[in-house]
Amino acid sequence: MAGNPTALGRVVWIAAAAAFVARFPGLLWPLRPDEAGFLLVARSWHPEPDSVYGHYFVDRPPPIIWLMQATDAIGGAYTHRVVGAVGCVLLVLASAAAAREMARRAGIVDPAVVRRVAGWVAVGTAALVSNAQIDPVAAKGELFGIPLVMGSCWLALRAVRRVSAADAFWAGLLAMSAVGFKQSIVGGLVFGAVLLVGSATARQVPWRAALRCAAGAVAGAAVPVLVIVGWALVVGVRLEALWYTSVSFRSDANRTIALQSAEGATSRISVLLLVFVGVGMLFLLACFVARLPALLRLDAVPVVAITAMLAVDLVAVAVSGSYWMPYLFVPIPALALALAGLMSHAQLDRRWHLVTPAAVAFAVASSVIALVGWTSSWVVGRVPVEVRTGEAIAASARPGDRVMVYGGRADIQWASRAGSPYPHLWSLPMRTLDPELEDLGAVLTGSNPPTWFVEATYINTWSELGTRPIEGSLIRKYEFIRTACGRYRVYRLNSVDEIDIDVDCRTPWRTIWGE
Repeated sequence: MAGNPTALGRVVWIAAAAAFVARFPGLLWPLRPDEAGFLLVARSWHPEPDSVYGHYFVDRPPPIIWLMQATDAIGGAYTHRVVGAVGCVLLVLASAAAAREMARRAGIVDPAVVRRVAGWVAVGTAALVSNAQIDPVAAKGELFGIPLVMGSCWLALRAVRRVSAADAFWAGLLAMSAVGFKQSIVGGLVFGAVLLVGSATARQVPWRAALRCAAGAVAGAAVPVLVIVGWALVVGVRLEALWYTSVSFRSDANRTIALQSAEGATSRISVLLLVFVGVGMLFLLACFVARLPALLRLDAVPVVAITAMLAVDLVAVAVSGSYWMPYLFVPIPALALALAGLMSHAQLDRRWHLVTPAAVAFAVASSVIALVGWTSSWVVGRVPVEVRTGEAIAASARPGDRVMVYGGRADIQWASRAGSPYPHLWSLPMRTLDPELEDLGAVLTGSNPPTWFVEATYINTWSELGTRPIEGSLIRKYEFIRTACGRYRVYRLNSVDEIDIDVDCRTPWRTIWGE
């Protein structure tokens, strides 16, 4: 990346553009379960005193649903994916800005060298966030939150350099806003706190100035919280319900995960670890750890902050209990900062000038190969069985029919174009809040049961206690129609009319238009 400063600046913009373009699979694949669930919640949102969202339950703070509701109103069900792609652009630009701050802290004064560091970091960040092994399609809380984290880290670095309470305010605001999209995205808060305390302890910033910056950061972080609390008070949601939905539910859910079968999670963690290696994250992490002593000697304060941020982000993934692939988006800002530190050190110690670029090259090659592989499989033809199942039900349903999907496949529910009488569109809230399946049993045996029942997961997958009444209700009240594409068992309320569904298990999905 040698060359004139203007050319080096273009590298950052090219990397940002590449990160945007690499989200094109979002145009080629239908809504994923979480996206569909968020949209179903957003479209039926009716706050109540004991329920943040009304009929449906989702363990997320309001900002993620606000975003889905707004994008749906502006451009339809897939508009949030454009926002996710723009977020990738902002992530890359913010990582480059943070890299410039790290280079200046390391004592690099040559603008061309500073741009070189920023260029490498931008390319590495774009490669990580664009890797199709993680998720090139869905745009969810992780993808919306990490640009805010990266921006917060950049502003925190700038705040301690300029001793600016205003920068600290915006850093705190962005860091806490990220938590509104996914509660575990706390890296920005950790980085900013450690950086500010460390800067004051190391006497890089006077304590009085550090306290002003801390006050600014706390004030900024309070803004998103006050907005959400104020909204809850205005619409009549009890703060206890808001707290449980946004925070306390996770404790109950973690106990549920610990007590129930971990077979699915065990298989996912193996894949997640392989992807962690395959996308180049482990390579970058190993480089950072290997050079940690030298980095600490160069500029200890931000290195300690990066280390703390990395530790918190990786521990959050490790203790999640679910190990879904998009969780790997969360450590990207911390890895980008680690890369900035490594590249800055490499400019000062030429013994390392090839190692870190090799890690970036690995990440870029992995991203290109993964994206080509995903596209090739799409060209050959992939059938979204969940969507085809929902579409087949919609084609055979009558006005007023309701659909109940058991097992957390909100994409089936969405494609059926029918509402669900059951409040749990995800399996974990169902397993946590209805462990005996009493609420589900009441839905099936009530005066207005769902017309259609889809067994997306075997009834007894997680619990033996409440499954027999459910199975009994299915036998008595429902007629088995067919198993959709060999995966999903579809039932319908007993009827004198003979009813069947025609599930298209062969036609691949091509684009989000014209389906």
